[in-house]
Amino acid sequence: MRSFILILLFFLLAACAPTQPTLTVAAAADLQLAFTEIGSAFEQQTGTRVVFNFGSTGQLAQQIAQGAPVDLLAAANRAYVDDLAARGFIRADSVQLYARGRITLWTRADNPTSWQSLADLARPEIKRIAIANPEHAPYGVAAREALQNAGVWDVVQPKLVFGENVSQAKQFAETGNVDAAIIALSLSVGSSGSWVLIPQELHNPLDQALGIVQGAKNENGARAFIEFVNSPAGRAVMIKYGFILPGEEKELSK
Repeated sequence: MRSFILILLFFLLAACAPTQPTLTVAAAADLQLAFTEIGSAFEQQTGTRVVFNFGSTGQLAQQIAQGAPVDLLAAANRAYVDDLAARGFIRADSVQLYARGRITLWTRADNPTSWQSLADLARPEIKRIAIANPEHAPYGVAAREALQNAGVWDVVQPKLVFGENVSQAKQFAETGNVDAAIIALSLSVGSSGSWVLIPQELHNPLDQALGIVQGAKNENGARAFIEFVNSPAGRAVMIKYGFILPGEEKELSK
């Protein structure tokens, strides 16, 4: 009888114990490394567990418009956040820029081919090149613009393989399914591959914005996470992964 009472008390106490608050963040695939690190630090500081859904911005925006249970969207292109805000899916007063991204030409370190610029992708020995799908991925759009402005689009287009997002484009190159990939600088920094930074003049700026989803279950947590991303600790992580932060460049859009 006594042991039964102890077991009953255990379950009662467990049921009464406070549950850990959770924040759900839909984040562009280029943020996978940076936001995973930031999320871990945020949880240690606040006790709030951050659950990330990384993917292409276009697909994440579509999911939110369809009612996905998300607290915060961190997009790779401000246009998607502004559109959702205009349609009432994002709190307009929460929208703000948090970074500008860059793109690189990436390949495995053991790839015998060497190159210095996008023009090298037109060489006949380069058979397959991965980029994120420009239909819904901002980094794919930037890759397409860069190839067009570099004057190699017509030659390179038949070689292209589209990833669902920029992270998958990198995976294609990592596994050797393609010869090279155009990916985010944030996924190139610290990677095992070789990469060349693509001049930012070749594509429109990748100004990245975030916003709190209308009706978010954890709005306070979302606002705290935004503050943490923009804090000295958060900014240090973003800089570590190659992001340009608001105020660091005069031309960064406001």
